[in-house]
Amino acid sequence: MEGEARREKIMETLRREQGPVSGTELAARMGVSRQVIVQDIALLRVSYQNIISTNRGYLLYAEPAERRRCRRVVKVKHDREDIVRELDCIVDAGGSVLDVIVEHEIYGRLVGGLVIRSRADVRKFMCRVKEYGTKPLTDLTQGIHFHTIEAEQEEILEAVVEALEKEGFLLR
Repeated sequence: MEGEARREKIMETLRREQGPVSGTELAARMGVSRQVIVQDIALLRVSYQNIISTNRGYLLYAEPAERRRCRRVVKVKHDREDIVRELDCIVDAGGSVLDVIVEHEIYGRLVGGLVIRSRADVRKFMCRVKEYGTKPLTDLTQGIHFHTIEAEQEEILEAVVEALEKEGFLLR
């Protein structure tokens, strides 16, 4: 199956499925390696497809037009000890954290899906980090990373940026 046809079939699969579909499952359905699926997902994201990576697989994230939310990518820096404070700062200002992105000198862009919308989500995320003994992606980049932030209005995104700047996390 050629790349364009495969990517269309991936989109059809994600539209049809009720829950996440793993890269391994997509690879088996398409008759390619999981790495090919990872590359296809990256290409689909570049074409503005709302695909979220979760620990259980890929999801198509589609909101009704009347509920479209504003998005912005912010560059931040902090120590591991400030993860909770940074995430709380964002959700307290009304934003949602969709992902964490680092630019690694060898591996390039690494993206981890988060979808954190509340302080409760922050606590759940931190419990999972502790439970699995996971190191944050920011350990690879001396604390420098990006987040895609989402909110209902641009004004809320501005409030998030101001809050991050006030706390000393924002990099320009």
